Amino acid sequence: MGTKGKVIKCKAAVAWEAGKPLCIEEVEVAPPKAHEVRVQIIATAVCHSDHHPIDPKAEDRFLPVILGHEAAGIVESVGPGVTGFKPGDKVIPLYTPQCKKCKLCLSPLTNLCEKITLAKGPAFRQELMEDNTSRFTCKGKPIYHFFGISTFSQYTVVSDKNLAKIDDDANLERVCLLGCGFSTGYGAALNTAKVTPGSTCAVFGLGGVGLSAIMGCKVAGASRIIAIDINSEKFTKAKALGATDCLNPRDLDKRVQEVIIEMTNGGVDFALDCAGGSEAMRAALDCVRVGWGSCTFIGVAMGDKGLTISPLELIMGRTINGTAFGGWKSVDSVPKLATDYKNKKFDLDALVTHTLPFDKINEAFDLLHQGKSIRTVLIF
Repeated sequence: MGTKGKVIKCKAAVAWEAGKPLCIEEVEVAPPKAHEVRVQIIATAVCHSDHHPIDPKAEDRFLPVILGHEAAGIVESVGPGVTGFKPGDKVIPLYTPQCKKCKLCLSPLTNLCEKITLAKGPAFRQELMEDNTSRFTCKGKPIYHFFGISTFSQYTVVSDKNLAKIDDDANLERVCLLGCGFSTGYGAALNTAKVTPGSTCAVFGLGGVGLSAIMGCKVAGASRIIAIDINSEKFTKAKALGATDCLNPRDLDKRVQEVIIEMTNGGVDFALDCAGGSEAMRAALDCVRVGWGSCTFIGVAMGDKGLTISPLELIMGRTINGTAFGGWKSVDSVPKLATDYKNKKFDLDALVTHTLPFDKINEAFDLLHQGKSIRTVLIF
């Protein structure tokens, strides 16, 4: 390719200020430095987390920024010292890195990596590259990265620890969902909650993550999967993917957790909160049974105060856990998930409700906020 070692000018969506639409701009993308890879993004989806930095409720933010973290693309060029990738490889950028050398990566107990957990402030959100500079410039100004991958750009630069190589015949317009939403929900059920055969489950929030959690519960052999959302239009798809019961808290005459406890004669074995926010968190914890009920937190609501818990709730045998990226060790697991999709082990097509050209990115956010879409895939 004639672009290796040169600055590339391309299209990107830049967030200049909070609470405002993204702007399609021409940006300059610098060549990759040591242990970095420049990737041409082919397909990127829109996730609620992409809105967090521009949410007026966000407490600390770094602007201007190029958002996006659920994508798939093709390697354009590699920096010095990169051995695992070559131009032309199909890849999925990973906001959860895996260096394979740190104490966390070497432990089977977690999928986190010290590259982010030991980092403070901007480094945790990987808003700059490891040398504390940006690879993006627009109108003469440096632009922050997002989660180390910034996929709302036709070209992006990522660390070689934040990238997974996938099969050459992968369908990039679908496997892009493995970069966040699907893997997070599916893995929350299988890896974090460790849902057991014959168990009862409750899943709160039926967006891309929640529907993927339902798929995970079903694959794990759950006998009953109760799906909860304040938007009843999500229920048809939830049932198609494995939900046995659907509840809209706004249509009930008592609290949803009380209804679930009655339905299940004491509560569910597993609850997964994919919505976030203190109300859903409270309901998820309340609805798991005494003795061994497990509650997994996945969703994050901006500006929410969280949950107040009495030790008695946990003394009675309930457990709480949380998951990042569904517990998958990213570099190792994402290629296997891509192969599983190719072999029809799960259905990513069901999660993609809209496909739009990249320039319509603000329309994709509107569909998400209005509850009209599950995942919108944007194509360059």
